[in-house]
Amino acid sequence: MSTGRPSRRVLLRAGAGAAALTGLGWGAGSLYADTRQGAGGAADPSRPVRIGYLPITDAAPLLVAHANGYYDDAAVPVAEPVLFRSWASLSEAFVAGRVDAIHMLMPMALYMRYGLRADVRITAWNHINGSALTVRPDVAEVADLAGESVAIPAWWSIHNVVVQKLLRAAGLTPVMREAPSRERRTVALLPMAPSDMLPALNNGVIGGYVVADPFNAAAEARGVGHIHRFLGDVWNDHACCVTMLRGELIRDRPALAQGFMDALVRAQAWARENRPETAALLSDDYLPQPKPVILTALTYSAAAHQDALHHPGWDGERLDFRPYPYESFTEELVRAMQETVVDAPAGFLQGLDPTAAHRELVDDTLVTRSIEKVGGLGVFGLTGTTRTEEIDP
Repeated sequence: MSTGRPSRRVLLRAGAGAAALTGLGWGAGSLYADTRQGAGGAADPSRPVRIGYLPITDAAPLLVAHANGYYDDAAVPVAEPVLFRSWASLSEAFVAGRVDAIHMLMPMALYMRYGLRADVRITAWNHINGSALTVRPDVAEVADLAGESVAIPAWWSIHNVVVQKLLRAAGLTPVMREAPSRERRTVALLPMAPSDMLPALNNGVIGGYVVADPFNAAAEARGVGHIHRFLGDVWNDHACCVTMLRGELIRDRPALAQGFMDALVRAQAWARENRPETAALLSDDYLPQPKPVILTALTYSAAAHQDALHHPGWDGERLDFRPYPYESFTEELVRAMQETVVDAPAGFLQGLDPTAAHRELVDDTLVTRSIEKVGGLGVFGLTGTTRTEEIDP
């Protein structure tokens, strides 16, 4: 069963192959081989589910379910959650079968499935919104980033997709592997681990970064930057991270997979209604940031960030936990990725049908049952299983 709430999480550092998953290198062949060789007996009913996460508020549902004993209640044995320092290292471990369940950037989930042909499935949305473009104090407009570098967490991230929309709307051109130019109105994009972004901003290495919280809240708390735009104000209620399970877990241990989703959805329902308590849980044992910063990230005031909100009615500043994975979002994301500049192998996007991508990668069977068990879509402020995407950079 779960091991309770120890004072420290396990830290797994990035391996050499991790660069392949952010597009900094390439090792698809070896990584795909590991998906078969490294699974470590996934069908063994005695082996606990292994959870991997990054130290960001996006991980809250996975961690709240662990802290509150919801996995125990669902009769799901889980190992102590493993903390990773970068999306690359988390992705590598998941593809190689060293962890079974993760929260993951949805564009990277598409890359895993179609670029690496890994046996993985999206089983729910982990959360919506929760990210922002944070810039130096002297940057007043997006156009002021001409000639600057902006850090992104990974090429295959919603952050990269959305910040490129923002840059182009301001008449700027995103570039890679070249120095940015104010004269040519270019902005260099730099993949960077979230934990490295705030120091880079503070030291003047970058003009801004786009990332999940609590790193945006931390920049404001330390006075080294300010939130220029919440990404939820650019793409209304977008999915940043999704919950992913390895395919063999769903196929070979279906009752366990269902119980895991039941616990996760229960945690989402609890976290969205208990934000101060969620911040306390995360700061006590799971995230290396102080409670006030985490609480700020979970309870942003729209009134205090009016300049960062062009659509106040969207509540784009509000990280929320809504598990249903909308097909319209998958389809629009695939189209957006096909127009996004990346320094990574992108051939898998050529000819990828958006509707087929949702059908093949997303399995909403488990989460639909779990949502009904906690009281239905209304518990999460939802009214149906279809919607229209709203994007305005």
